[in-house]
Order: sequence, then C-alpha cells, then structure tokens
Amino acid sequence: MKVNGQTIRLESPMTVSDYLAVQQYQPGRVAVELNGVIVRRDRFSDTLLDDESEMEIVQFMGGG
Repeated sequence: MKVNGQTIRLESPMTVSDYLAVQQYQPGRVAVELNGVIVRRDRFSDTLLDDESEMEIVQFMGGG
C-alpha cells in the first residue's frame, strides 16, 4: 500500500485505527484520506486497509 506517497508493506490486514496506533499517531489530531475519500474519525476502526490502499495522513500541529 502507499502512505503519504511511500510504498509500505502490511504484515497483515488492519484498520485505519490499528495503523495509526502502530505508527503512534493521535487519532484526534489527524485527517485521513483513503483511496481519494476522506475517512471520518468515527469510521477509523471500521475501515480496513489492504495492499492496494492509498492513504494520506495529515497531522495537525499547534504552535504560533
């Protein structure tokens, strides 16, 4: 699959929520686009990733 333009290999099928946890993203601070469609946060744990998936993750940062 591709994440933010880089090809990665999934060891096993997982959800968006699982992927974010493994990569140490805070789900409340990211926006996820999967295969060209924005994934709502309440669907992260229901949305499966596979080898054909293309995901973009945007992380919100605070500061000034």
